Amino acid sequence: MKVFLFLCAALSVFVTTAIVFILLRDSWDFFVNVPLFDFLFGTMWTPVFANPQFGVLPLLAATLQTAGLAMIIAVPFGLIMAVYLSEYARPAVRETIKPALEMLEAVPTVVYGYFALLVMTPFLQGIIPGLKGINLLVPGIILGIMILPYVVSVSEDAMRAVPNSLREGGYGLGMAKWQVATRIVIPGAFSGITAAFILGMSRAVGETMVLAVAAGQNPNLTWDPREGAATITAYIVQMSLGDVAHGSIAYQSIFAVGLLLFVITLLFNIIGFYLRRKFREAY
Repeated sequence: MKVFLFLCAALSVFVTTAIVFILLRDSWDFFVNVPLFDFLFGTMWTPVFANPQFGVLPLLAATLQTAGLAMIIAVPFGLIMAVYLSEYARPAVRETIKPALEMLEAVPTVVYGYFALLVMTPFLQGIIPGLKGINLLVPGIILGIMILPYVVSVSEDAMRAVPNSLREGGYGLGMAKWQVATRIVIPGAFSGITAAFILGMSRAVGETMVLAVAAGQNPNLTWDPREGAATITAYIVQMSLGDVAHGSIAYQSIFAVGLLLFVITLLFNIIGFYLRRKFREAY
């Protein structure tokens, strides 16, 4: 049994190591031909043009915009819903709302994409002036709805894991329920809540189909979410399904942007680990 459990744990390490190895190996030839500085700070991304340019900023800006919009929606609403389910909702209400919310995870992402394109975009075009048919705003909102179940579920589980003795101590000091929730439960569950936010952010950064359908596939460097632009994942889908020659620099660019996406996700996890450790030391 010990050997079996060790192999199960080692499998995840092996898979992660293999992914990193493949990304580094296939990105090496790309960075031999394209300087890293030009890749990170260039503002033109035209890998299949006659005069190819490999500045990843347009893809990176669109990715961070959509993920940021998603977190603006998912973090406050997810935290409020988690506090309600953990501290205020009756057991029958909790057992009804939480499974219904988690049913959102079962909806295929391509359905979310066409819902954003065909329903949400025309609706918001009547409210927001200048909103184009292909834009970053609507996919960001839909991403926030998509990751909401992850944030709520993990945060609520972390809050319910806080010992009841801490809550009773707060009530004994005369605190109201909202004070116990904000001053005792949330700080006590901070590591789990941070994990929920990091999981949601990683999910938003790595989402593919919603962005490929509703955000467009034109590498456009813009900070206006009303315009459309290609994200890193949308570019990977576009190039993987195209007629790009194997071994060409355009083909190698798929692994280069994939490596960048991996590094971004790794940075988010490192930040989450630092915040959890700092919070535990403070309390």
